[in-house]
Amino acid sequence: MYGMYNLSIKNMVCARCVKVVRDELTGLGLNITEVNLGNVTLDKKPSASQLTKISNVLEQNGFELLDEKGAKTIEQIKNLIIESVHYNKGDKKETENFSSYISKKLNLDYNYLSSLFSSIEGITIEKFTILQKIEKVKELLVYDELSLGEIAFNLGYSSVQHLSNQFKSVTGITPSQFKQTHSKSLSARKPLDKIS
Repeated sequence: MYGMYNLSIKNMVCARCVKVVRDELTGLGLNITEVNLGNVTLDKKPSASQLTKISNVLEQNGFELLDEKGAKTIEQIKNLIIESVHYNKGDKKETENFSSYISKKLNLDYNYLSSLFSSIEGITIEKFTILQKIEKVKELLVYDELSLGEIAFNLGYSSVQHLSNQFKSVTGITPSQFKQTHSKSLSARKPLDKIS
């Protein structure tokens, strides 16, 4: 639409983040048309002084205004993975792998995206996805509402053994050891934007 302006924002990874960003930008007198993870649409382009204020208020809340194309693309990749793994959002089919899903959503070649992500983040998209999945497994184990088989199925693992092997490879302990050690405690979990 004519006049609309998009802001890409780093570290905006949860529903609380969306609320904080909406409240802060509204407090600056900006007219917001839409807020999603990592993205805010304003009704018009802000002035240079408004952009400075936006950047400052975002930084005070642990966010970062992105302006470079590569950085925006990285943030889009992260948000697609986080939304799919943690919030079961997006239109990723169960049988579709993340590489084709991300490539399709961003309309860019996966090899390019993979190379860009690795060069800026220092880890591969695959490793980032695995870390997000393991963090989700931890959450589900602590909540104790699903069996390990159900967790494996919900997160797209081929088997419980595959999930267990990957979990132990990342954390150094098995899912059952984690469950015994951390039952009813979310203290062992990291904020989503700190996983890398």
